[in-house]
Amino acid sequence: MGEKNSVPAIRFVGFTDDWEQRELGEIAEIVGGGTPSTGNPQYWDGNIDWYAPAEIADQIYLESSQRKITELGYDSSSAKILPPGTVLFTSRAGIGKTAILTRKGCTNQGFQSIVPHKGELDSYFIFSRTEELKRYGELVGAGSTFVEVSGKQMAAMELMMPSTMREQQQIGTFFCHLDHLITLHQRKYSRVCNIKKSMFERMFPREGATVPEIRFAGFMDAWEQRKLPELLKNGSSAMKIGPFGSALRKEVFVEEGVKVYAQENVFTGDFSIGDYYITEEKYRELQSCELYPGDLVISMMGTIGCCAIFPKTARKGIMNSHLLRLQFNNKVIPEYIMFLLKDSDLIRAQIERLSVGSIMSGLSSSIVKKLIFSVPKIEEQKKIVDYLKLIDHLITLHQRELERLQNIKKACLEKMFV
Repeated sequence: MGEKNSVPAIRFVGFTDDWEQRELGEIAEIVGGGTPSTGNPQYWDGNIDWYAPAEIADQIYLESSQRKITELGYDSSSAKILPPGTVLFTSRAGIGKTAILTRKGCTNQGFQSIVPHKGELDSYFIFSRTEELKRYGELVGAGSTFVEVSGKQMAAMELMMPSTMREQQQIGTFFCHLDHLITLHQRKYSRVCNIKKSMFERMFPREGATVPEIRFAGFMDAWEQRKLPELLKNGSSAMKIGPFGSALRKEVFVEEGVKVYAQENVFTGDFSIGDYYITEEKYRELQSCELYPGDLVISMMGTIGCCAIFPKTARKGIMNSHLLRLQFNNKVIPEYIMFLLKDSDLIRAQIERLSVGSIMSGLSSSIVKKLIFSVPKIEEQKKIVDYLKLIDHLITLHQRELERLQNIKKACLEKMFV
């Protein structure tokens, strides 16, 4: 086995010295915590921040604890005051959650917190190595019956470190900016998702109502309650489940031919993926199960309400036995029903009511047939669908940008540390 590299693959201009191996206890103090007696009210509701592991979630900085202790409570326990810049590290089951104190405080005994030595360890530099700290803590803490890493074990952790504090600070500042961008886009993504949820609840009639709370200008007619079969084309083929059982045995698949669509196509909304095919001869036997542009395709297993519109660009193909095809008449737009199945709490409540007493890991055609939808005129449906498509587009854009930044961070973490 070769020696470990002494410099990272990527580093800031001006830094050329080898990194050095240091023990965490050489560059920081590892401090545990304690809990005052919960039976003594004089120890609680004071002005000293006192953190428990459950408070450490996805936030980076901690400004105030949920519970606080008094001076008497502090004096009676083994808790120790930690200065701003301390990196809290959860040391018990759920090992490895971290956050940075912005003001002094203390913790319970579920922490082994890292107090950087001034001029030797940058808070954000070590915080950025959370995954490394977590892996180490889980490894050394796994030997005991009660999974826990001690302060002594944490102090013995070996880390490759820059030879200068300035390089630590550069790296810490870089990841601080990157985390800030990720947080901003996470908030934007969450905000748009919340807008969609709020608008969705108000753009459709509540249970027992015939008009929504909010609607586009120019529409005044009451909405109609329609059972699903009333919205389908005439004929039994308007609602169709793919071939069952032995109709699609593995031996009938070929390397190239007519495509067989499966749940993954509906889950992803991508009908270009998948590599199951049947011969033209087999297709002619199963042609009643073909999918056509505009069909609403519903997954009958797994996540309830998972559905997609079969696109014009997709190649000819049939659906498998886990998919249900719906073909609508001119009273409804397929996308309108798709949005209701995916996002409506009222439709989900109907499905749950209809499923009472059944062993359900998905939907059934008998349940789908009984669903009742609130339906406005076609022109109002179009307005609603266009608006919801725009919101979904914004959600997708924010989600992609968030994923891009997260991938950048992952790559940088791999390349900027030794």
